[in-house]
Amino acid sequence: MTTEEAIISVVDLSKTYASGLEALKNVNLTIRRGEIFALLGPNGAGKTTLIAVICGLVNPTKGTIVADGHDIVKEPRAARSKIGLVPQELSTDMFETAFATVSFSRGLFGKPKDPAKIEKILRELSLWDKRDTKIMALSGGMKRRVVIAKALSHEPTILFLDEPTAGVDVELRRDMWRMVRDLRATGVTIILTTHYIEEAEQMADRIGVIHKGEIILVEEKAALMEKLGKKQLVFSLKDPLQGLPAGLSTLGLELSREGRELSYTFRDELEQSKVAELLGSLSQNGVQFKDLQTRESSLEEIFVSLVTGKS
Repeated sequence: MTTEEAIISVVDLSKTYASGLEALKNVNLTIRRGEIFALLGPNGAGKTTLIAVICGLVNPTKGTIVADGHDIVKEPRAARSKIGLVPQELSTDMFETAFATVSFSRGLFGKPKDPAKIEKILRELSLWDKRDTKIMALSGGMKRRVVIAKALSHEPTILFLDEPTAGVDVELRRDMWRMVRDLRATGVTIILTTHYIEEAEQMADRIGVIHKGEIILVEEKAALMEKLGKKQLVFSLKDPLQGLPAGLSTLGLELSREGRELSYTFRDELEQSKVAELLGSLSQNGVQFKDLQTRESSLEEIFVSLVTGKS
């Protein structure tokens, strides 16, 4: 099976609530088998609603969704058995042990008892030594791991992580990233929503952006950053300038930081001849600099420009 094969296919999906709120508008989306797909969007954009509909928790108003070969409306049990969901809210029985609660979740999907499978999942999530510990006695990070273990207990091929690292510290967030990559290596397709742009930048193969219930972009991460990301050559000046000298006005240079910084923006590789031309022009116009560096747009800047309609 190739990574190009669709494991989730969403066609013309819309969701309108009884209140009249149109949460999703004609969404078309394909998730490839074996990828990590990040869904980005501001609060209220429709991320959680889209996940809820795909997972069969909310009925679509129109459209079709196929999850690993099963239509979620026509074959809800078969489709749901292919999906694991880790919701934003961590709800689990605080008085149960880690092993018992994960085993119980497996039983909910009609799977036969399989202690060896539960052990494997707990070991993969570094939970095995906590298997007999009650959930209430675990740290916040360990509780989150238990919820992921529950979502994996029935051996799904698709795992949804809705804001998986919301409210956790940086160290645990990095642990979670490693864990997600390890899960993908076992063949699980992972779809995550996140507010942390860094998370998508670090982990995703492809990125989708949802805004006001519509998918406004789906792109390979590297291609997205290459296409929309800006690169800058930044000169830190020895002496502040009040304005751009006339001789530099046609070169596309920009003055900032109260005249202490000059920047030149480009999108492709900057040719050495262009650098030499810029340096020569600065020298000819008596502009001296003490430092020179390059900067690239972050995914956050690209995201903000997309949702605000700026290029």
